[in-house]
Amino acid sequence: MPELPEVEVVRAGLQAHVAGRVIAKAEVLHPRAIRRHELGAEDFTGRLEGVRIEAARRRGKYLWLELGEAQAVLAHLGMSGQMLVQPEGAPDEKHLRVRFRFADGGPELRFVDQRTFGGLALAELVDSEGESLPSTIAHISRDPMDPAFDPSAAVRALRSRRTEVKRALLDQTLVSGIGNIYADEALWRARLHGARPTERLTRAQGTAVLEAAGEVMAEALRAGGTSFDALYVNINGQSGYFDRSLNVYGQADKPCRRCGTPIRREPFMNRSSYLCPRCQPKPRC
Repeated sequence: MPELPEVEVVRAGLQAHVAGRVIAKAEVLHPRAIRRHELGAEDFTGRLEGVRIEAARRRGKYLWLELGEAQAVLAHLGMSGQMLVQPEGAPDEKHLRVRFRFADGGPELRFVDQRTFGGLALAELVDSEGESLPSTIAHISRDPMDPAFDPSAAVRALRSRRTEVKRALLDQTLVSGIGNIYADEALWRARLHGARPTERLTRAQGTAVLEAAGEVMAEALRAGGTSFDALYVNINGQSGYFDRSLNVYGQADKPCRRCGTPIRREPFMNRSSYLCPRCQPKPRC
């Protein structure tokens, strides 16, 4: 699924193109796209008619449109979800699931999802650490790119868990926004093996890997995100190109850019981890 930089690219586009606009009509073209909205399509569309979108927000990898009266449209992009801004009257995409028309008659907002793993739902906004969040994601921690992110607290949280450091980095209740791609990249930059026990992680190592995660995600954001296929796009349907700058993820058998050792692929939680066996030696038991 898209990680923080890819979601932030979409959020920024939505903020520029739909924030401040009033929804004239919402159409659900596939019921699975709003399956998380338990009251169904009629309730979903009825509650959105005439509502103003105040802002596009993000916490970690989670995206929502903030509405009036402490409500939000929470978007789960899943594996292939796209939020596209298209001219009114433009041909429908093959996998168009939800359409938003606006009172100003300008460009539409469309939710397109080929695999239908994603979806939209209305959620109440609740206060969490002085910030309004959809109630269903209020447990999600801040991410390394959040201005209010507390690195010291995040390091303490990582070191308090009895698990492996990569698993901890992927735990969105400890630190959000880091997925499989950027975890591997951050661990390579910090010269840490993902299997290192968190209880044996020093404060300096914890700080280093979180700083590396922030750096690599900032670089990815400047490149428009990481796109391995046509499914990860911004609101205009354009792909990012940070995949060209990846040091280890997806680089199996290629020489490490730091030491020349072939990058190794290892199985990890039904996925893969990529690392340099020389720069990131496996910890001793």
